[in-house]
Amino acid sequence: MGILNVTPDSFYDGGTLFVGQSVDKSKLLKRVEAMLDAGADLIDVGGESTRPGSDVVTTEQELDRVVTAVDWIRQHFDTIISVDTSTPEVMIESQKAGAGLINDVRALQRPGAVVAAKATGLAVCLMHMQGEPQSMQANPQYFDLLAEVETFLLKRIDVCAEAGIPKSQIILDVGFGFGKTLDDNLRLMRNLKRYCDLPFAHLVGVSRKSMIGTITGCEVGERLNGSLALAYESLCQGAKILRVHDVKETVDIVKIYTALHSG
Repeated sequence: MGILNVTPDSFYDGGTLFVGQSVDKSKLLKRVEAMLDAGADLIDVGGESTRPGSDVVTTEQELDRVVTAVDWIRQHFDTIISVDTSTPEVMIESQKAGAGLINDVRALQRPGAVVAAKATGLAVCLMHMQGEPQSMQANPQYFDLLAEVETFLLKRIDVCAEAGIPKSQIILDVGFGFGKTLDDNLRLMRNLKRYCDLPFAHLVGVSRKSMIGTITGCEVGERLNGSLALAYESLCQGAKILRVHDVKETVDIVKIYTALHSG
């Protein structure tokens, strides 16, 4: 899953697709083309940065960024488009524009999100997050991290199922870096198989994140090696989707893993 940030403040590549206050269509399409050529299977479009301390965006801003991008991509490429959103209106309009997956860091907890997701008929990815992006890293605490993350995800699955979303259309994500300390993130990675063994595909998003910087001392632009190490470990634990900034390099990791384990 290649990451396409149509936001001015994302932690790694925020603003690189912008000219002034608007997303540049040519730059966006070139970025998508490069990721698809490198082997991406899905493009994940996000119009709201969810890094710690990120700015809140209005529904109108997110609609303009995300739906426009989905429409442009659908016109030019035959690929699965994921929308990284928690906003019901964005889910509905993105589906109309050609999106195929809802990737929600808030696990459809915003008012109206479950109803909207059901109305689209799209697959959904439910992620665990403690708190909100603006404050989630202030002081995250757990009594039993592994059990609490699993319980949350199972409860959200039940809510979706009760609303009529088929379980076969649900993907899970433990939410590395979303309301977790470094020790929390490492414990989740060591025990990722626990969640991957549930009867749902599991998505992992650790690309370039601060946990890598804390371990290695590397700034965000130098975290490729750490990202690839965690990508390989995620595959070994059973992850099915890797959400990444560096598609070509991660595809090479997937090829090596597949060659080693396909027999």
